[in-house]
Amino acid sequence: MSIRAGLVGLGKIARDQHLPAMAKTDGIDLVAVASRNAQGEGVNNYPDLGAMLAGEPDLDAVILCQPPQARYHAARQALLAGKHVFLEKPPGATVSEVEALIALAQHQNVTLYASWHSRYAAAVAQAKAWIAQRKIERISIQWREDVRHWHPGQPWIWEAGGFGVFDPGINALSILTEIVPEPVTVLSASLEVPSNKDAPIGATLAMATASGAPIDTVFDWRQTGPQTWDIAVDTDNGSLLLSEGGNTLRLDGEVQLKAPDEEYPAMYRRFVDLVASRAIDADTAPLRLVADAFLCGRHCPTAVFED
Repeated sequence: MSIRAGLVGLGKIARDQHLPAMAKTDGIDLVAVASRNAQGEGVNNYPDLGAMLAGEPDLDAVILCQPPQARYHAARQALLAGKHVFLEKPPGATVSEVEALIALAQHQNVTLYASWHSRYAAAVAQAKAWIAQRKIERISIQWREDVRHWHPGQPWIWEAGGFGVFDPGINALSILTEIVPEPVTVLSASLEVPSNKDAPIGATLAMATASGAPIDTVFDWRQTGPQTWDIAVDTDNGSLLLSEGGNTLRLDGEVQLKAPDEEYPAMYRRFVDLVASRAIDADTAPLRLVADAFLCGRHCPTAVFED
């Protein structure tokens, strides 16, 4: 029997990724959409989550695609109604929000899924297995993209709780915390915040693995031309490069794997499996690193940015 799902927030990420992924995933059917400004095709439409829950008593699950500032209250509402919840990344505006949701999902005996989509990139699992057999000596992350392309007309991304450049940057951190077999800590951070915004447009983080291997990280939202999503790992026995957001793997400079992006279909298959056993998958490690960056970061004012 398929999961009857309702989606909240029919914006760019929902249209680009969630709708196509659900359409090709067995075991889940989209039956309703809640959105203030858009209408889903071939489903029941509602102005907000409350109306959708009232109008769809047989709904099994809720997919939350609104900005992170609104995600906690929506997830709590859905969990209290006994629904399984799929959270677009980041799963909340703060670590404590996600921890509270985990506790509530456990109490309600329903699934809570924090969907770190970049962990499902084609080459991540192979990279993790390769690193597990070696000693890490250094990691370098370059995550540079054009905010105007990926977040057009989305002012929430610049507001407090909107994450700024950490909205894409947390994808790199989700891969990092998946492939490194020990904890990672933030040592220092420098955040560039435009004078007319509340969230950073650029950031550099100095981090380290628990055993002391340095991790240098650069996030930038002012990239033009080709986008850069690279994680380079030097070890005692060779080097690894994950590029194209984790979909291409090079070992000692030679391409080992290059595959198309199928992250969201993989996540929906995972969600179907989680719901079947009422399990919880809500890792907070990437979000904790972002929180630590803000906590110990040095803020560097930069010029006005017009998006």
